Amino acid sequence: MMPHVVIVGGGFGGLAVARRLRRAPVRITLIDKRNFHLFQPLLYQVATGGLGPAEIAAPLRSLFRKQRNVRVLCAEVVDINPQTRALTLHDGQVIDWDYLVIAAGAAYHYFGHEEWAQHAPGLKTIEDAEAIRRRVLSALEAAERETDPERRQAWLNFVIVGGGPTGVELAGALAELVHVTVRDEYRAYDPRTARVVLLEGAPRLLTAYPEPLSENARRSLQQLGVEVVTGAHVEQVAPGRVVYKRGEEVYEFAAQVVLWAAGVCAVPLAQVLAERTGAPTDRLGRVIVEPDLSVPNHRRIFVIGDMAHYAHQTGAPLPGVAPVAMQQGQYVAQRILNELQGKPTPPFRYWDKGDMAVIGRKAAVARIGRLRLTGWFAWLIWLFVHLMFLVGFENRLLVLIQWAWNYFTRNRRARLITGEPYTPSLSADSLPDRYSVSCSKE
Repeated sequence: MMPHVVIVGGGFGGLAVARRLRRAPVRITLIDKRNFHLFQPLLYQVATGGLGPAEIAAPLRSLFRKQRNVRVLCAEVVDINPQTRALTLHDGQVIDWDYLVIAAGAAYHYFGHEEWAQHAPGLKTIEDAEAIRRRVLSALEAAERETDPERRQAWLNFVIVGGGPTGVELAGALAELVHVTVRDEYRAYDPRTARVVLLEGAPRLLTAYPEPLSENARRSLQQLGVEVVTGAHVEQVAPGRVVYKRGEEVYEFAAQVVLWAAGVCAVPLAQVLAERTGAPTDRLGRVIVEPDLSVPNHRRIFVIGDMAHYAHQTGAPLPGVAPVAMQQGQYVAQRILNELQGKPTPPFRYWDKGDMAVIGRKAAVARIGRLRLTGWFAWLIWLFVHLMFLVGFENRLLVLIQWAWNYFTRNRRARLITGEPYTPSLSADSLPDRYSVSCSKE
């Protein structure tokens, strides 16, 4: 019987493994608790009403309908037995494997304050994006009905915690939504009075980027009306407020909508794997892998993407971005092929093609090799690259049409409040006195 390759996770890394093995003499089982592949880099556009969920997702079975050596299972892996080469699914089913590739992704890290998650959702899933969209649009609706100016302003204060690519892109899109898209749609107030505040603990935004690009991103956000506060360390997130410290000063900011983009950690499956294999993990729970991306002392178990701590190339772990996961997936697939053919495989090497982040309409920053690009040209490159990375021609076409419509009309047609409207408690105990909106500005 042909060797059985089991892939856990249908993200960028998992898809790269399966596709590279499409002509290999192996059986492949792809397991994901969702039945679709999600293009996470565009989730912020779903959260701000620019795109619909179906435009950035594709059913896994549809993607592999012509690849006969792939079987897709919609299930969650809860346990791994490296001795018997078997894993257990949430319903008790046991799956045997000859090679195991784990690419289960990451979750948001609240630095020991998991209780903040209910007040400041992150952005990792379709449900997260829809919850954020619901909170933002519900806040605008609540402001329309609020008669007290100070309480209304609290509904119109939006805080994003984290100045990495996700935080920057989310802040820019949110500012365009409230300051431009809906500016003529409300009668009781002017949406342009809404405040979008971006809090970042480091001295500058986009710390992985060269400083000139970071500074350009800050200026572009401020031109959109985003208040950028660096050196801000969040102390508390509670209903109706955020407390943060900057230097020796402590600030309390009244806001009904707080969004989290301040860091990630490994999903719980990484801890299960570490306990079963004895593999070391870093402070974020990521599995520290060997130069060939295998788990120490288990050469047929591989960890890739956001779950992997790979520092053999530069001394620092690789970033949790799609190109890293895709290259690692392609490498692991080739590593399996080479082993089946009795060929050696050199250690994994990541080819860094650059970084890019969009700030808003015709504004982006990009690092491509030695090139440093900003503004309109960087924005066009960002559009092209993201269209190419989208899975499926239909999704590319739909997103291109939607982007063109948004560009010429400045409208975001997916501004739908689904589920129950967001109505947090407005009790006096949970809010600052008189709903004051003190905030340190750059």
